[in-house]
Amino acid sequence: MALRNLLSRKTLTLASGFQNETKFLGLGLSAAHSRGLKTFTLPDLPYDYGALEPAISGEIMQIHHQKHHQTYVTNYNKALEQLEDATAKGDAATVVKLQSAIKFNGGGHINHSIFWQNLAPVREGGGEPPKHSLGWAIDTHFGSFEALIKRINAEGAALQGSGWVWLGLDKELKKLVVETTANQDPLVTKGPTLVPLLGIDVWEHAYYLQYKNVRPDYLKNIWTVINWKYASEVYEKESP
Repeated sequence: MALRNLLSRKTLTLASGFQNETKFLGLGLSAAHSRGLKTFTLPDLPYDYGALEPAISGEIMQIHHQKHHQTYVTNYNKALEQLEDATAKGDAATVVKLQSAIKFNGGGHINHSIFWQNLAPVREGGGEPPKHSLGWAIDTHFGSFEALIKRINAEGAALQGSGWVWLGLDKELKKLVVETTANQDPLVTKGPTLVPLLGIDVWEHAYYLQYKNVRPDYLKNIWTVINWKYASEVYEKESP
């Protein structure tokens, strides 16, 4: 069988670990080329850049969204286009070489798209603790809501270098888990049955302009704008 059939763009993209995330995020695709190649686009934020102050400054949000996230989207599209060309040519070496760029930039797009939904202004319910099924599950698996926050803050502060700290649902074990991922790895790279409910970006670009090198203060304050309504909706949809 020809290489272009064995290593299709769809297969390679899913192999990067994004299938679970894209399924429930509904990340939009737009037609960009006459040959049918699709491109990802930067999603709009559901609130103004300054709406999360004082927890997260408007300057950070604007740079984070317009510069950092946009760069991941741009480079992801570029890598997918190069992959399409390399696959069509049967260029196995280039196909393999492109995998790291697809994983890093695709993961950056996926993770940030989740992150924006995980935040909400206080006036729109940001910071309100989860209720009903997710609230009960947190009490069951972590002892209390406060214990969960303490656990996430500790693991997020201890993460070396850049990465993410997650609250996820393990659909196979039917339990909530706290995990960390390095760089822009999506949660699913820690296990194929993991679904992200809440992800907190602990890259320095997410907090340094405001909190300098004091990551624990950022983690402490971000809970005032966490959108538990979104996390609850995903939990109820994805629970076995």
